[in-house]
Amino acid sequence: MTAHRVSTRILVGGAALALPFSLAALAPAASADDMTGPFGPACSSVPKDGAGSFDGMAKDPVATAASHNPDLSTLVAAVKKAGLVDTLNNAKDITVFAPTNEAFAKIPKADLDKVLNDKAQLTKILTYHVVGEKATQDKLADGSFKTLEGGMLTTSGSGEKYKVNDTANIVCGNVQTSNATVHIIDTVLMPKS
Repeated sequence: MTAHRVSTRILVGGAALALPFSLAALAPAASADDMTGPFGPACSSVPKDGAGSFDGMAKDPVATAASHNPDLSTLVAAVKKAGLVDTLNNAKDITVFAPTNEAFAKIPKADLDKVLNDKAQLTKILTYHVVGEKATQDKLADGSFKTLEGGMLTTSGSGEKYKVNDTANIVCGNVQTSNATVHIIDTVLMPKS
């Protein structure tokens, strides 16, 4: 009976010692600022090299970097139409929650066309997607952020699954540009009226 207790203690003690080592081996090497590199299911569609790759986007300011991503062409066109390219490219340490083309496609065409032709409304919607601080992955679990539009947006989740305002999923997060952190989302966010 004594031998059984000793082996149980060793087994339990061995398992307790092995656990921290195995977790450390699985943890990504990252700075406290950005936790990890890009994450999410849509990140796999990003080119491996060139201006639209993660390395390429890191060299350009956010509006320019977005223009190299074909999945963000509707957003880029809207940013140009609103006259926000220079504003976004010249800002420092911002976060952009960037809707994909599919996110814009969820809006009925007549409504989208109306917004695209109303510069004030378009600017309000687009600046609601921009936060004046770096909202890196470590801040997304239970985040609340003031947008450039003036409203608040919230984030929640864990691991590689995060939501914005409980409606939009981050499909490729923690993308770095020279002046911004970008979280690509699958739904256009609407500020409160």
